[in-house]
Amino acid sequence: MLQIKKRSDTKRGVRFMATICLYQDSRHEKPLHWMRDVFGIGYLSRRSDGITELRINGYTHVLKVLTELRPFIRFKEVQADALIEACRILSTMPIQKLSEKQLKRVVDLAFIVKNENYKSRSTHTKEAVYKRLGLTP
Repeated sequence: MLQIKKRSDTKRGVRFMATICLYQDSRHEKPLHWMRDVFGIGYLSRRSDGITELRINGYTHVLKVLTELRPFIRFKEVQADALIEACRILSTMPIQKLSEKQLKRVVDLAFIVKNENYKSRSTHTKEAVYKRLGLTP
């Protein structure tokens, strides 16, 4: 996921959050523990619906894991490629120092990921995010 979170305590008014989420029935969660041990990052949580999830947050962590896994990804290639590109941009410098072109590209990438996913509860439009970031004329 590449989430765009509203933030009133930042100059740009938003924060980008990169996350990899892997889910498994809690009765068969051992592979998630193994993956966490192999990567050395992320956290596991058991949900009340019997699902265990492994979450890996942060641009550098997500970039590292996706870059290592990319040759093996077969069903989420579009999302992985978009997230890799976004994390490369976002990990280079603070959001305040990104150019207008870079910010627009990150927003575009977030919507690529969103549109490729099965379901998204987000009510943001790309235009609304552009406006919040001051990227509209």
